[in-house]
Amino acid sequence: MLQHWVLGVVPVGAECCTHGCWVLQRWVLLSCTDGCCILPLWALHLAPRNASRAVPAAPALSSAAPRWGRPRPPWQREPRSCRQHAAGPPGPAPGAGMDAVGTQGADDEHYIPRAVLLDLEPRVIHSILNSPYANLYNPENIYLSEHGGGAGNNWASGFATGEKIHEDIFDIIDREADGSDSLEVSKWRGFVLCHSIAGGTGSGLGSYLLERLNDRYPKKLVETYSVFPNQDEMSDVVVQPYNSLLTLKRLTQNADCVVVLDNTALNRIATDRLHIQNPSFSQINQLVSTIMSASTTTLRYPGYMNNDLIGLIASLIPTPRLHFLMTGYTPLTTDQSVASVRKTTVLDVMRRLLQPKNVMVSTGRDRQTNHCYIAILNIIQGEVDPTQVHKSLQRIRERKLANFIPWGPASIQVALSRKSPYLPSAHRVSGLMMANHTNISSLFERTCRQYDKLRKREAFLEQFRKEDIFKDNFDELDNSREIVQQLIDEYHAATRPDYISWGTQEQ
Repeated sequence: MLQHWVLGVVPVGAECCTHGCWVLQRWVLLSCTDGCCILPLWALHLAPRNASRAVPAAPALSSAAPRWGRPRPPWQREPRSCRQHAAGPPGPAPGAGMDAVGTQGADDEHYIPRAVLLDLEPRVIHSILNSPYANLYNPENIYLSEHGGGAGNNWASGFATGEKIHEDIFDIIDREADGSDSLEVSKWRGFVLCHSIAGGTGSGLGSYLLERLNDRYPKKLVETYSVFPNQDEMSDVVVQPYNSLLTLKRLTQNADCVVVLDNTALNRIATDRLHIQNPSFSQINQLVSTIMSASTTTLRYPGYMNNDLIGLIASLIPTPRLHFLMTGYTPLTTDQSVASVRKTTVLDVMRRLLQPKNVMVSTGRDRQTNHCYIAILNIIQGEVDPTQVHKSLQRIRERKLANFIPWGPASIQVALSRKSPYLPSAHRVSGLMMANHTNISSLFERTCRQYDKLRKREAFLEQFRKEDIFKDNFDELDNSREIVQQLIDEYHAATRPDYISWGTQEQ
């Protein structure tokens, strides 16, 4: 459902403002591929009690499908992140009690997100400009390719186009960075990139921007939300395995944290858990926006811990290369159906988060490898007593509901976050799990198997030969395959007690 998706970049930082409240600074670069829809990521900070303005905050994402149908764009309905902060279309929302940070104030006092919208073809950007949220964006931050032909679902074309237009793109990024209040090194934490790995723009241009961001801002963190294609449906993109593998190389080498959004699992959850026979674009989009919104609650409603990007990543990634995360959420609901009322205690929520059916990555069973968790972060929202958290963790350990790595501690961290007072919920407690699990390697193995079938026959390589990077040979493809295989091997090694020495030998 989310095959051709979004590309976005966000520098993030945190500081304490003069009013004694936590401030989260972030600005956004977004781009979309053929037939996708986008909205930016924002962050909010808790304003003084007499504050009277609010703006959209946190991701409300959109997408396109493998088919060429046109879903109703999310910006034509009020996004989840807007509702969480009592904000509609551009303009102040009196009495909301929140103030914006990843934004800049316009002369009429409404807020403009630090978003750069870019695409290689004009269709999606034009649909944004014709939407109710058109005035939300700074028109100077909208970039469209002069040729308007798109990347043709070809990684090589998107990557080559990135080489030609990167100066124009980074001029906009640098201008937004100069206007950021958290430009200082100690406050500005890093970037968040949202993209697809299977199309042309999201994979190719996204890969190029990942490399350039590392070169241009070597001391900044890069976190990505990466959409993996649906393996249960026939794809319109015949070179999807090539695109995916080439992008995985950059995600392995140039990202500090990758949150995997798997279309296969999203469709399974919509069908099996929400009992939707034919999930719509809107329903799948809501699952993704729920995950991304929940994952930023500790940034938008800051507490004592996990209130910046470094805090979130440090607790989940003990070794640099094993930085691919899976997510789970409970209880799941849709706008079209009211969820059945169930008991939602902290223990119930944390126990459900560990169930494979609630995990939004489709991983197969590997009987030869004893896969395990490397680390877990649960973000619990709602009416929570901290003593319940302690008792729940004890119960999980006693019942051995989670199998952890043999070479490190059983790390289940819990972050408590309050719910939005403007978004009613039928549930007293809800939870998001962000987990580093070795079984995510099965997702990469599946991609490698698909790649090997095409590469063995040298199928569909003519379009790649047209670009300079593949004009003489396909060493880049073979090198990407080798790097992804090394990543798979390391995830398997992480399940064994001798992983630490294995890593030393590899280095």
